[in-house]
Amino acid sequence: MTSKDGKVKLSDSEIQYLEKSEICRFATASKDGQPHVVPVSHLYNDGYIYVAVDYKTKKLKNLRENPKAAMIVDSYSPMRAVMIQGTVKLLEKGEEYREIYKLFHSRFAWVRRDPWKEGEAPFVKMTPTHKVSWGFKKQ
Repeated sequence: MTSKDGKVKLSDSEIQYLEKSEICRFATASKDGQPHVVPVSHLYNDGYIYVAVDYKTKKLKNLRENPKAAMIVDSYSPMRAVMIQGTVKLLEKGEEYREIYKLFHSRFAWVRRDPWKEGEAPFVKMTPTHKVSWGFKKQ
């Protein structure tokens, strides 16, 4: 199901699962379709997925060429997963950037150990447009 703003609707149990997990596999593709998958920390907030990235990375280069991405959070005991595809926007500065940075800082110890300033590393804001999940009870 998709909302009026184009975001796919996640169930409460899918959201809780995303919020409990720190790591996802994040996939991008270059303009010619060459795939690239890396593990990253993610944050689910207000219907969007946020990922911190560094400048000069392949994933950021890919997203500048092709603003589509996918991610999956999964486990094998119990077996369940949420795979999300979507479009991305890069956040480099501004009020939303600062709000998301505060959430990352409060949630992830690695951010507190190695903090950065606004403009030093962007966030990817992914709007979920498609999802597939398994291992969850129907709501």
